[in-house]
Amino acid sequence: MFSAELKKAALKFLKSIKEKELLKRIGNKINDLEKNPYPQDIERVEGYKEVKVFRVRVGDYRILYFVDQAANKIYVEKIDKRERVYKKR
Repeated sequence: MFSAELKKAALKFLKSIKEKELLKRIGNKINDLEKNPYPQDIERVEGYKEVKVFRVRVGDYRILYFVDQAANKIYVEKIDKRERVYKKR
């Protein structure tokens, strides 16, 4: 089993969510990733050279993350709506 660590951008987004149902759905998806970091619905995200970044969908939202097999950790990079999540800041 893996443990999830949320990066600053992901935490900031989660704190801004007002809808409890959306927060619950995103939390459930992150819990599912801890059990299986490579579910069937993942896609590889282009543009990251250092690590393999994947994305999963939660409705109109995307969770971008990468997996550290050696440490058994999942690092959640960003969470946001599709039109914003892929933009570099």
